[in-house]
Amino acid sequence: MSALKVLIADDEPLAADRLVALLDPIEDLERVGIAEDGDEAVALAQAHKPDLVLLDISMPGQDGIEVARTLAASEPRPVVIFVTAYDRFAVAAFEVAAVDYLVKPVERARLHEAIERARIVLANRQPAAAREDEGARWLTEFWASDLSGLVRIAAADIDRVSAERDYMRLHVGERSWLIHHSMTALEKGLDPSLFVRLHRSAIVRRDFVTGFSRNASGRWVAQLADGREQPVGRLYADRVREMTGR
Repeated sequence: MSALKVLIADDEPLAADRLVALLDPIEDLERVGIAEDGDEAVALAQAHKPDLVLLDISMPGQDGIEVARTLAASEPRPVVIFVTAYDRFAVAAFEVAAVDYLVKPVERARLHEAIERARIVLANRQPAAAREDEGARWLTEFWASDLSGLVRIAAADIDRVSAERDYMRLHVGERSWLIHHSMTALEKGLDPSLFVRLHRSAIVRRDFVTGFSRNASGRWVAQLADGREQPVGRLYADRVREMTGR
């Protein structure tokens, strides 16, 4: 079995040193670098093609969530384990398919458990060609924080998505939840036969749109099933033509 190539990304030298000390006794493991910020993490990953990235979330430049999204588009795609001082990013971490989420200070046994999980994921992963043959895979669910813990939200149940700075708000009926995501990533991940982007800060489920009208400026406005109106951005006017055939 070839050695597991591991990249560490953490802007705190003491935290990185602790990970090094915990990793050194593990057999069949090769450490390929230590990045001190998100941009360096991406550069080192592109250069060394690690199997696993131990990734902090709060870092200069790209944060850990952004780095994970970037690495998800690379080939071969490394698995990611987040190692952070905060537990509030757990939902965002699993949205980018992290295999585990460790809170500092990391315990040796917990790290070893996470690495074994990463080995299993890598062993069961299909080659890129096989994944492409299966066709596109759209996002089917989200996990969002709630007062009671975590809530599963089926993508097909979402009426619309609105942007709030670095977060996206998922609207389902009268309720809504915030997730740490980007509008561009959601547009690419949601099934385009079900959802349409109508504004730089809004995605709407197609069957939630009941009609279109023009405002005083001549711009399109979507009429929604809940009685709300969604302005259509100038750059997205072609979506109206695509939906209505006019």
